[in-house]
Amino acid sequence: MSLQNRIINHFTESIQIKQAAMASLPDLIAFGSQQMVEALVNDKKILCCGNGGSAADAQHFSSEMLNRYERERPALPAIALTTDTSTITSIANDYHFDEIFAKQIRALGQAGDILLVYSTSGHSANIISAIQTAHDKELTVIALTGKDGGKLSSVLNETDIEIRVPSNSTARIQEVHLLITHCFCDLIDQQLFGA
Repeated sequence: MSLQNRIINHFTESIQIKQAAMASLPDLIAFGSQQMVEALVNDKKILCCGNGGSAADAQHFSSEMLNRYERERPALPAIALTTDTSTITSIANDYHFDEIFAKQIRALGQAGDILLVYSTSGHSANIISAIQTAHDKELTVIALTGKDGGKLSSVLNETDIEIRVPSNSTARIQEVHLLITHCFCDLIDQQLFGA
């Protein structure tokens, strides 16, 4: 297969997964954005986390909230729990890597906040621990997942929202997670600040 054909295959697969997600996920994405807006108007914040490429997604979302998305507007409170390397490495070293997000949520999370998690596999122990801690602190969890949802799906409660990308490919899931992130940013801005 030529390099060009491989590229065309990547584009084709990405388009197909995005079309499948477009058919099944808009209601959940809209509901997730409404939950975040409700938290923000009640002076709450959004904490977000993930591992690897999903950590980058969490940071991307946080930067769009704190700075701006596509228009000028006031900064919105969001914290990526993936960015403070001193905190992350000290928790991992002194306790366990599974606690790197949970310990931060114990310190920073308040009832009514949102925990936005990104996980392509749904099996990351530190994400599962973060969700359990969020429940203890009375945070609502919005989980962006893929594949079969993994172990993560079994720890979500009835007030949480799982937005599962219909794909088994990590790359395709991450591409849709980024699109969902941009949908969240747009919908939050529209609901808070109008057209």
